[in-house]
Amino acid sequence: MKKSATKKYQKKLKLDRSLYDQADVSRAKFSAPAGLNKKIVREISRQKNEPAWMLKKRLQGLELFLKSPLPAWGPDLTGLDLDSIVYFVRPDTDEATRWSDVPNEIKTTFSRLGIPEAEKKMLAGVGAQYDSDIVYHKLKLEWEKQGVIFENMDTAVQKYPELVKKYFMTQCIPVNDHKFIMLHAAVWSGGTFIYVPKNVKIKLPLQAYFRMNAKSSGQFEHTLIIADEGSEVHYIEGCSAPRYNQNSIHAGGVEIFVHKDARVRYSSIENWSKNTYNLNTKRCLVDENGTIEWVSGNMGSGTTMLYPCSILRGRGARSDSLGVAFAGPGQNQDTGAKAIHTAPNTTSNIISKSISVNGGINTFRGLIKIMPQATGVKATMSCDALIVGEKSVANTIPELKIKNDQVNVAHEARIGKIGEEEIFFLQSRGLSEQEATRLVISGFIEPIVKTLPVEYALELNKLIEMEMEDAVG
Repeated sequence: MKKSATKKYQKKLKLDRSLYDQADVSRAKFSAPAGLNKKIVREISRQKNEPAWMLKKRLQGLELFLKSPLPAWGPDLTGLDLDSIVYFVRPDTDEATRWSDVPNEIKTTFSRLGIPEAEKKMLAGVGAQYDSDIVYHKLKLEWEKQGVIFENMDTAVQKYPELVKKYFMTQCIPVNDHKFIMLHAAVWSGGTFIYVPKNVKIKLPLQAYFRMNAKSSGQFEHTLIIADEGSEVHYIEGCSAPRYNQNSIHAGGVEIFVHKDARVRYSSIENWSKNTYNLNTKRCLVDENGTIEWVSGNMGSGTTMLYPCSILRGRGARSDSLGVAFAGPGQNQDTGAKAIHTAPNTTSNIISKSISVNGGINTFRGLIKIMPQATGVKATMSCDALIVGEKSVANTIPELKIKNDQVNVAHEARIGKIGEEEIFFLQSRGLSEQEATRLVISGFIEPIVKTLPVEYALELNKLIEMEMEDAVG
């Protein structure tokens, strides 16, 4: 994008917290009672007219979930009352392919967030989910003609049952993986299904935006991306929710399959409200000479547990993970990344940046695991933590599990505070202390931000500015 266009966009991008924290007055055509049991799971499956195998998977997830305890590590989750959560809320509308057909009260929310405008200018396709249902979905004809599939996940179950059955929670994220993926399997709703045929390279990003509006509710979208041999796709997810006094939960699932010589970039800006527990699971299987790129921005939610994982199972496979997490007062961001090398000559890079402000807690958890047969591996892990304020906390918990000695692995971690000399220098140039602090933070996260499309990079910077105002201003 040209500099003039960037400046023009930056002037238009005047975000304030109310864009995200303000709830909408909207009607639901169905809202399940709080709590979870077989009756609710069966009702979800019935309303979606699902095949028997999907209901069986849901009930398996429910049975495992009810038997499994909360994680004994990481942030404290005892404040999350799972019996008070409403697990299925359907807005009073059907899926549309024109924004004009989306109900005004819902359309206004997505318009405030700039989704329709972004679709016109820079996206190959867009999906928009509101609570448990997709309300808008469209792929540009150019890509449809090349065989690209970009669908609501619920629709994909109906239209492509054999393809979905082959990939959905089978080899990438199994139903029994952990408590919150068990929950996800039981109550998942909406999300995105992408299939890119062999050698098709989508030039513009595909995007989905997930908005959770109902009180004491949960959102459990499922994203399934299949990049066939030699194909390329960039997928962007945005997420937000209004702020309530009652807690909410987000427990989505992301499964990505990168086949031989394919490339996928998955970019995500998660900006849930501070009453939300963000307990998301993201994983990718990478075949021979395939590449996965994770770009993650985590802020907003009160408690986050999120560790995108790449399993490099084909010779020459590669994973690059770039993440930034912001924690202000009352926030506990427990994030990181994993790379598991099971094939020779594979490569992984994990780069993490975290910012803890005025009592915020950031914890980085990283894992590089190299199996005995995975010789010739090159892997690096780097985590930088920036602390602002006396009560802020930054933790780094790297883990290296190396089962052969024919590898090249490096790790480094740095934790530091913004120096008084830096702030003084910038103030001597006419900036206020708050402006100087923001400038230092912008420079700190620049390696992450520059990997995003310009519009999303600007939005991420503005979001962090807003969080800084709440925490410091």
